[in-house]
Amino acid sequence: MEIILKQDVPSLGYKDDTLKVKNGYANNFLIPKGLAIMATPQNKKIHAENLKQKAVKLERQAKEAQNLAEMLQNIVVKVGAKAATTGKIFGSVNNIQLADAIKTQFNYDVDRKKITIDSESVKELGTYTAKVNLYKNISATIKFEVVAE
Repeated sequence: MEIILKQDVPSLGYKDDTLKVKNGYANNFLIPKGLAIMATPQNKKIHAENLKQKAVKLERQAKEAQNLAEMLQNIVVKVGAKAATTGKIFGSVNNIQLADAIKTQFNYDVDRKKITIDSESVKELGTYTAKVNLYKNISATIKFEVVAE
């Protein structure tokens, strides 16, 4: 029997794969659990249309991420922190503060979980870099400056 997987199934295939499996496996396990549907001509047509729409959507998301990456490459974000006269700051600067600074200064929405600061910890005033993963293989390196408030 030919089926279309709706989810990843270990040792069988990935979502949206069209496979041939034994009738009993499909009728007794895959289809009742919602892991697959039968690959009838109508279901194949619907599946092809869904894949086409998904590809267009993913292409648009990738293009938006690429544009955002190009914009982020050219900016320097200023992050304010309370600091001593020696240049050490109280606490440290993290990705949450960096995401908030990008939002307030440049009005770009960047998820804080996708920001990784290159140095181990930012505990002094100065200029640092961070990497922002925007999409699957699209990332941007931004410069940020820690200044005293």
